Amino acid sequence: MASDSSFDIVSKIDRQEADNALNQARKEVEQRYDFKGTDASIEWSGEAILIKANSEERAKAVLDVFQSKLIKRGISLKSLDSGDPVASGKEYRITSTLKQGISSEDAKKISKLIRDEGPKSVKAQIQGDELRVQSKSRDDLQEVQRMLKAADLDVDLQFVNYR
Repeated sequence: MASDSSFDIVSKIDRQEADNALNQARKEVEQRYDFKGTDASIEWSGEAILIKANSEERAKAVLDVFQSKLIKRGISLKSLDSGDPVASGKEYRITSTLKQGISSEDAKKISKLIRDEGPKSVKAQIQGDELRVQSKSRDDLQEVQRMLKAADLDVDLQFVNYR
């Protein structure tokens, strides 16, 4: 008797890779000629990332540098939640956060997508901030993975614990 195969859908970020991307962005901002004298900086502020500069355009440019470093490190920009530049005294600040886990609304949306468009033998269960997908057929599970990769979801998904 064949047992069910399953995998988990999660949304996690390698914190060390994010830290490396931030440090690379900080070094580039400190060394680039167009950032000289602009008081531009990027740093961790608790769990958030704080970008400071003396103009709105400079703050956006620092954010752009950080985004390019995240991409090079293999972190999806869907995981980065950035606000608009906010004037704070003489400087502009952008506060960004890295999203981890799948929110309950997104989990319901993904589960509904699997039910509606996936193979009929596949079942999806919401377990906290992740989803468990089960089926008797491994081919059906791979079909679900292909379908979710092709779907335009606003969450960065990884597939783990495939057995």
